[in-house]
Amino acid sequence: MRRICLIPTVIALFLCIENAFAQDSKRVLFIGNSYTEVNNLPQMVAKVAQSMGDEVVYNSNTPGGCTFMQHCANQSMSLIRQGGWDVVVLQEQSQYPSFPQAQVEAEVFPYAQRLVDSVYAHSPCAEPMFYMTWGRKNGDAANAVYFPVLGTYEGMDSMLCERYTYMAHTYDAALCPVGRVWRYLRQHYDDLELYQSDGSHPSVAGTYAAACAFYVMFFHRDPLLIHYAGGLDDNTAQVIRSAVRTVVFECISDWTRPEPQAAFDIESILDPTISLTSHSVHANELTWDFGDGCLLNTSDTAVSHTYANNGSYTISLTASRHCMSDTATATVAIQETGIPDTENAQAQFTCYPNPAQNILTIRANGEVVILDITGKTVLNAGPVHGKTILDISNLKSGSYFIICGNQSKTFVKQ
Repeated sequence: MRRICLIPTVIALFLCIENAFAQDSKRVLFIGNSYTEVNNLPQMVAKVAQSMGDEVVYNSNTPGGCTFMQHCANQSMSLIRQGGWDVVVLQEQSQYPSFPQAQVEAEVFPYAQRLVDSVYAHSPCAEPMFYMTWGRKNGDAANAVYFPVLGTYEGMDSMLCERYTYMAHTYDAALCPVGRVWRYLRQHYDDLELYQSDGSHPSVAGTYAAACAFYVMFFHRDPLLIHYAGGLDDNTAQVIRSAVRTVVFECISDWTRPEPQAAFDIESILDPTISLTSHSVHANELTWDFGDGCLLNTSDTAVSHTYANNGSYTISLTASRHCMSDTATATVAIQETGIPDTENAQAQFTCYPNPAQNILTIRANGEVVILDITGKTVLNAGPVHGKTILDISNLKSGSYFIICGNQSKTFVKQ
């Protein structure tokens, strides 16, 4: 936990305002195998982006049949360690994620996590993105002998979807649902050939579907506006873009990493100290700004802070994770930072908070009693000189009078 108190100063800021219509650019690393290499998917994504005025600068490592386990020990790790990536696409060998659970847990998941962890270690603000591939055209007959669900396209495709979704959610990564786009196209346009003759690798149409899906995931733009057709006729390209819009663009929150959401409560104010609790989600770092020049960076959800001066302060909590952040604010009034002198105590007779629950803080100089609405004394605080805290947890809910000499205040017990 690190607390920093800043000395107020005046800082001159020189802002460079970029052209609001300048293209967006992404540095993307593609890690995969022949499903990424065939038809040069990275290049097609770059051409799709170019047609929209955006830019994809890419590198790739896609040896045929390469698995996550192998990528953890080959050039892929060297490329990841170069850092500076905006997105790192991760595609497992086409069959491995669909295999029986025990095998996937041993041969896929640990290496997927290692790759994602390496991405964050060397490009902290990067977005790891799993490439959900598709079931083979007629299933995986060779492996269906050992795992029958793989005997059909639907069975194999469902297993791939399940495992890629699990990896994305578990390892805090995005997911490009190319397999879901293919499934939509197979269900609604069964005359559209997405496969090469081997029933496994993508045709140009299949790669175009993947390229449009990746473009949407990279830039969050409507694929219906894409101009590049990847060598396909206009009607086929439009059908594919429409499918990508339905599956990816319109449901993009299902495929992206959840963003942090900041929230907190002020649990108590015992002047001059406040206690706060964060209820933020999807965050692993919390930064508190107490409004008096003091900052606190911590992962703890419960914190406290003591103010040096009376006044009204705006507290902000910024919840962060992987360079994504959200901020929540609240205002607190500090009414006393010390014991008032006797001369001013009479004029400063106060009670707070109001309404109150279990405790009531009063500032007074004299005998203090609490009366209910019938005038009956329900609590005698005795002589008070300065600040004292009363336990009112035994009082029933309702309105009460607090009396000090010839002064009175009204408060509500919740």
